[in-house]
Amino acid sequence: MYKKYYSHFLTANPQIQHYASHSHHYWPDVTRAATLEYWDDSAKYVDDKWGHIFSKKIPSTQKLIAEVLNLSHPEQIVFAPNTHELLYRLLSCFDPRKCISILTSDSEFYSFDRQVNRLQEDQLASVDKIATQPFDNFEERFIKKINENHYDMIFLSQVFFNSGMALKNLKRIVESVKESNTMIVIDGYHGFMAIPTDLKEIENRIFYLAGSYKYAQGGEGCCFLVSPKDSLHRPIYTGWFAGFAGLTNDGGNTSYSRDGYRFAGSTMDFAALYRLEAVLTLFKEEGLSVEKIHQHIQKLQKNFRNHLLEIDHHFLTEKNILSVDYNHHGHFLTFAMPSPEHTKALHDELRALNIWTDFRGSRLRFGFGIYQNDCIDLSALRKSI
Repeated sequence: MYKKYYSHFLTANPQIQHYASHSHHYWPDVTRAATLEYWDDSAKYVDDKWGHIFSKKIPSTQKLIAEVLNLSHPEQIVFAPNTHELLYRLLSCFDPRKCISILTSDSEFYSFDRQVNRLQEDQLASVDKIATQPFDNFEERFIKKINENHYDMIFLSQVFFNSGMALKNLKRIVESVKESNTMIVIDGYHGFMAIPTDLKEIENRIFYLAGSYKYAQGGEGCCFLVSPKDSLHRPIYTGWFAGFAGLTNDGGNTSYSRDGYRFAGSTMDFAALYRLEAVLTLFKEEGLSVEKIHQHIQKLQKNFRNHLLEIDHHFLTEKNILSVDYNHHGHFLTFAMPSPEHTKALHDELRALNIWTDFRGSRLRFGFGIYQNDCIDLSALRKSI
């Protein structure tokens, strides 16, 4: 019943079984109209375009995101083309002459992991990585490490990109951090618009990163950061959008916005923000909540696991799925494969059968979207070796 929102993508890919929605989600049709709207607004307003975007489009999108995450202060949301830009802005809040102590996991996405690895090479950061496996006691081990040491930054995914495992008790982890000057950053990219998320009780303690490329279905180019209200951080890596209230120096000090835009950069292409606003508006008007989306995906995943029993595949079996609790799991299932070579070979074989997946190293991922039917056709898999 949700396919009606995706006619353009589905028409363009009539024979494809698309199991890569966690990576490259199909876009609803409204995003095409939104892209044209951005062009038309650029023609209509010309030099006044920025006034329209900052007075209308940004507040509208902030409010829609805040409703999804149950945030009290939409103005604490700032946008950027990618999460790496926002991440580095947070890292630049610390004294560059000081080695930053960071606690994280061994399963963070490359935009964070590569960056902190590079900082550690030059002794600009000291990084403790807690193994996510075994999953069943990861949160306890992570909290134990928090209690044992002081950290300048704690960075943790809401849903881990290389397994799909979702945190069970984010609030408990946040509240275990007793030192108020520790920056807590949650990577919510695989959680936003997929896992029902209520940040109300911790919104004034955490930074939350996410974007439109995956489950928000607006495509690349629009990521966002939710910052705590009344944050006084002054990132060194800063752009002119962060100081609209006073673009000149204030008493010799660079001034910053008093809301989330203190973490802003500079000019960006806002077409992606138009697309994100259009998707969130569509879902709100249609009553398609994150809870409903999540329930639909969970049903698809259950059907998929049942179909695995029918095809009797050597690698695609439930015992190879990385999961502890399907009630606390993202919108993709990850199969542990013997090696990266096995993974690529199976990925390529499936691709030849028009079954699109993706992989990271020795892990093959099947993602699910609401443009898929309740009854998934896996008959082609029976031909797979």
